[in-house]
Amino acid sequence: MEDSRVPRYTHGHHASVLRSHARRTAENSAAYLLPELEAGMRVLDVGCGPGSITLDLADRVGGTGQVTGIEVVDEPLGVARAAAADRGDARTRFLLGDVYALDFADGEFDVVHAHQVLQHLADPVAALREMRRVTKPGGLIAVRDVDYGTCVWAPQLPALDHWLAIYDRVARSNDGEPNAGRFLRRWARAAGLDETRLTASAWIFATPDEREWWGSTWAERATRSRFAEDARARGIASAGDLQQIADAWSAWAEDGDAEFVMTHVELLARV
Repeated sequence: MEDSRVPRYTHGHHASVLRSHARRTAENSAAYLLPELEAGMRVLDVGCGPGSITLDLADRVGGTGQVTGIEVVDEPLGVARAAAADRGDARTRFLLGDVYALDFADGEFDVVHAHQVLQHLADPVAALREMRRVTKPGGLIAVRDVDYGTCVWAPQLPALDHWLAIYDRVARSNDGEPNAGRFLRRWARAAGLDETRLTASAWIFATPDEREWWGSTWAERATRSRFAEDARARGIASAGDLQQIADAWSAWAEDGDAEFVMTHVELLARV
């Protein structure tokens, strides 16, 4: 039986999702945070997924630092631990954890980081309060979330318009906020974080390699991931609808002039 306390992650942890997430690095997903990192820092990475960003953060804080990645389920942690072993990193820890009830002492970390996490939570303000609790005075909370309402692409395939509408409905049916980026400062202030700085950056997928990766992962996710399962089970989309979306992603990837852009908002909050 599924634990009702665990947020239902819209993407799930199908292999296609983990393959997509493993392409994230500190440079392409946490550049706004990197100038703040120093050797010896203790860092908590909430919602670490397959650990690609986590391990990059560990490189930044060096051997005198300590980085811990947490996930609410086991599936991605095995991938993260294997990636750490491949890098020869025996220091970085990957643990089960609940962002609403972190199993750490008050003020334990210099930095608490969360990439693409708040958008999936029913109560992001409560999560930020708990992240604040485990951050030391003067430390930083760093969060980055996409705003799906900013996604643009070419060519304008109607099935991809349908994909975005279906994604929005599925995410909201899981009590998430797919346009989270525009709410980060509001949520942070509600959590008692008043000293904040906002920036924004975008992912663009336009090279042949980027198109093949993004298009192929979404072609598979459209029919085989938890997103697809929820869309079918809740009557949001039929199997035929999802197959049309998968085919559109494949067609998009094969178009030599195709591009896809999504904007993210980044928040640094001083505790």
